[in-house]
Amino acid sequence: MAATADPAPAARGTVKSLREAPAAVPAFAALALFVVWATDSAGYPVTHWAPGALFILVLLAISVAVLGLRPSDIPAPVRLALICLAAYTALSYLSILWASAQGDAWEGANRTLLYLLVFALFACWRQSGRTAVLLLAVWTLAMVAVAAYVALHVRGEGAAGLASAFPGGRLDYPSGYPNANAAQWLMAFWPALLLASSRSLPPVLRGVLAGGAVLLADVALLSQSRGSLYATPVMLILVFALLPGRMRTLAVLIPVGVAIGASAPSVLHVGDHLTAAGLVSSASVRTAVDGALLAAVLVALAVAAGATLERRATIGEPLRTGLHRGARVAVALALVIAAVGGLVAIGNPETRVRHAWDSFKGGYTSNTGSRLVSGLGSNRYDFYRVALKEFASHPLVGIGADNFQQQYLAHGRSEETPRYPHSVELRTLTETGLIGVLLAVAGLGAALVAGARVLRGSDELARVAAAAALAGFGYWAVHGSFDWFWEFAGLGGPAFALLGIACSLCPRAAASVPAAAAPASVSQPGGHGGRANRVLLAGAAAAVGGVGGVGGVG
Repeated sequence: MAATADPAPAARGTVKSLREAPAAVPAFAALALFVVWATDSAGYPVTHWAPGALFILVLLAISVAVLGLRPSDIPAPVRLALICLAAYTALSYLSILWASAQGDAWEGANRTLLYLLVFALFACWRQSGRTAVLLLAVWTLAMVAVAAYVALHVRGEGAAGLASAFPGGRLDYPSGYPNANAAQWLMAFWPALLLASSRSLPPVLRGVLAGGAVLLADVALLSQSRGSLYATPVMLILVFALLPGRMRTLAVLIPVGVAIGASAPSVLHVGDHLTAAGLVSSASVRTAVDGALLAAVLVALAVAAGATLERRATIGEPLRTGLHRGARVAVALALVIAAVGGLVAIGNPETRVRHAWDSFKGGYTSNTGSRLVSGLGSNRYDFYRVALKEFASHPLVGIGADNFQQQYLAHGRSEETPRYPHSVELRTLTETGLIGVLLAVAGLGAALVAGARVLRGSDELARVAAAAALAGFGYWAVHGSFDWFWEFAGLGGPAFALLGIACSLCPRAAASVPAAAAPASVSQPGGHGGRANRVLLAGAAAAVGGVGGVGGVG
């Protein structure tokens, strides 16, 4: 008779990990808030993110009170990141003094403070590789569950519900903005992919994460976001150029990519072929959702089976070296074939670039084909023109946080009335000037340096967690370079949390206090670690109960 798997060792391992890194407890509570935001408007309304900011503040205060915090215990790059981001937040508040719309500047500064609090909560205390992976896996799987709910929800909708969920053939439920919809799924896609490639994780979990990556990508495609299409090749280059484990990532990316490619035609069919009334067909939605779910399940089974075989197989060093060399050759050939195929597909590169620039400057145009390949037409060229003009007029400290709309109403040429410049870089440049840019670049750069140190470390789980976290943050930064994602707390909050997780793994100096004077070991059930967990769990549970009504799916 086969032995029944005993869950007790895994449970004991999780409890031990939390005792070794008790800061994971408030981090879990914060991640729960981000999932709540993802279910309703992506945390955009101030009535959603402002109570959430108070919740994060409570978690941070509990962490400081229970765990203590000594600046000398924080790695130097993380300290520099905190100082620079705090200075940037202070500058945002100071900009109220010269902003033309002081109420908008106050709101923008408060949102910036939220991101600082999130980063501090996740970055100030050490996480182990195990707890960091646990944090990432729980958040990623929660986002997969929300994406599955959204897919099944729209599958069962009638004509009226589909008209509301797919305005213009693009899924904007539940965020209310199709591009934000795509971004919140794809921010979780990259951690799912990278975690699924780790040999350290159980095979079943790796399979579920790989299948979840397929579902996340397909649900993102329902929103037909051109920004996500352009951000994806940039992310592929960054992931394979900068992150470790390239061959393992490629091994998981192949089945995931094949499944997405197989299910994509029916998914894109939903928005590409509208009825005469401009509505999507319920039959096409059902076909797309069924295909996406089937592809996800098949990939989950395939990756789980492959991971199981990998664990059981014994590969000698010569064979391992040969496989790695063969994989490198295969990647190089694939890149050459892709480059040649791309050149053939686009024709004359100079003509294509000129056409793309003309469509970018030309604004929106009517399209009969797929929106994803319809060019760069939008009013962003005019948004960026006004943003750069305002920066030229106020180069040092900018026009004030979230004060773009007033200037665009005065100088814009399109019929839109954007509140934000649709670019996180131009937002920083226009609204806080060169000083704001220097502070933001220094702060984020220092945080990325801390994450890079983890990637060079010897702890395999820490490397996996840091790579997954940095990839999720990287997607937000890349796609946010040409959209207004800073203003969605349901996107910015998780992004700064992911960056904080990478920083929390940065090697720390050995404690300077003698062992006899140090607190009781956190790994002992009766020590401060156990009491800290109990206090943090109680505080987190109470805080979650206070914000549980902020939003919900449906």
